[in-house]
Amino acid sequence: METDPLITEPKRARERFEATHAEIRARIVLLDYRPGTKLSEALLAEEFAMSRTPMRRVLARLEDEGLLSSKHGVGTFVTNVEPEELGQVYRLRKELVLLQTSLDVVPPTPALVAQMQEIVARAKTLRITPCARDFSLLDQEMFLLLLDLTRNEPLRIMSKRLYFRTTRIWLQQVAGSETALLEEIDVFAREAAEILNALEIGDLDAVGHIRRGHISLSFARMSAERGSDPPANGYIR
Repeated sequence: METDPLITEPKRARERFEATHAEIRARIVLLDYRPGTKLSEALLAEEFAMSRTPMRRVLARLEDEGLLSSKHGVGTFVTNVEPEELGQVYRLRKELVLLQTSLDVVPPTPALVAQMQEIVARAKTLRITPCARDFSLLDQEMFLLLLDLTRNEPLRIMSKRLYFRTTRIWLQQVAGSETALLEEIDVFAREAAEILNALEIGDLDAVGHIRRGHISLSFARMSAERGSDPPANGYIR
């Protein structure tokens, strides 16, 4: 049976849009595009081999997610996160992680537990060969994996937006210090191991409270630091 091109073409366009959005978002989160970087719609459209109209839509979505800011007549820039905003986001994220394991829940599958086991193993390996970029990718992987414990789409969308809005902050703090990076890897490894233990016995309530506790402790360390930036030794994810 032949596939109707009128159906496949929009699907391909959506997939291309999503892939482009994910790639540019990753560049922002991993600090390939640092805060204040000016992005060129024309150059990005050329790089991704798409017209400027869909690229404009990609950038508009990233702006809606708080990762970009457009100034009329000036350009589009990667945003930074103000301390007050960061505090508000983390207070909200602290509550959302409980909903992710109590609202429209999906019981952990053997495949999900196996992926979590791999994350724990990779965290231990990362302790031997620390790399801030690899750590950031591993943290993102765990976040997205645990988000599969809920099928509530509005909750998933909001959680993703808040996570990617602020996950750059800790990377900026630890990227230049191996000591700080190792400390953060240790904290992550402990959290991942605790979550794995809870998943293996199917205790989703414990998973939510473990994650909430780690966010709360991170925010407490951040609040104790009276300055414009979070503390270098605070695990702000």
